[in-house]
Amino acid sequence: MTPDPGDERVDRLDDEGRIIGTIARRALRGQRIPYRCAYLLLFNRRGELFVHQRTASKATYPGFWDFCVGGLPSPGESFDAAVRREAEEEIGVAVESERLFPIHYVDDRSIVFGMVYRAIHDGPFRLQPEEVARGEFVPLLEAVGRIEHEAFCPDGVAVLTEYRRRFGEVK
Repeated sequence: MTPDPGDERVDRLDDEGRIIGTIARRALRGQRIPYRCAYLLLFNRRGELFVHQRTASKATYPGFWDFCVGGLPSPGESFDAAVRREAEEEIGVAVESERLFPIHYVDDRSIVFGMVYRAIHDGPFRLQPEEVARGEFVPLLEAVGRIEHEAFCPDGVAVLTEYRRRFGEVK
């Protein structure tokens, strides 16, 4: 029997982003308890961004599109280690990523202290069927335009918005 991902432990943070203990992942859902997340913006050599659709069975934002590969670090795991692990789990590849910037994302459901990375990989990918329904590379401006008519994970939108603010308009 496969363990329930909601039972996984993750670091619990205080309001300043310091680790103060651990908590079951499911306890984070909708509770606005601060947590950590590693985000990877994955580009191919042509500069197109990998976007993917989450499976309908995901506990948060099921069926939504996302600009970022990534997820929550395990207790005590560094952001660097988490982004490598998440890329291998979600898309089945090892990537050499570049650490870009920290991000603090807050909305009515979440408080996230994250780290954003960038990597280049052309695939092929082995998508994790429990998490990723499908994915594709698209020009960055096309990806941004999709926000208007498709549901995207809001923290991923915030990551991409900050990326574009810092690194300018990219084709």
